[in-house]
Amino acid sequence: MNNLINNIDKVHTTTLGIERIKKNINISNDVVEYIKNKILNKKSNIYIKGKNYYVEIDNIIITINSYNYCIITAHTIKH
Repeated sequence: MNNLINNIDKVHTTTLGIERIKKNINISNDVVEYIKNKILNKKSNIYIKGKNYYVEIDNIIITINSYNYCIITAHTIKH
């Protein structure tokens, strides 16, 4: 978890990732900056499962590749 925070400057995504994330969590601002702020938020629950980091905060779950820090996707959590 600290590894993700220590490498926050490496967090990125692809053009397709940006569009997918904007649609999935209904945001219009800078996706990477938005996700970085969520990661750095003290209330975020960060855990690793397999090859991915998962960040849960504000009813959103974010999936990030643990090797290259690429944001794969983000979804709202359905209860």
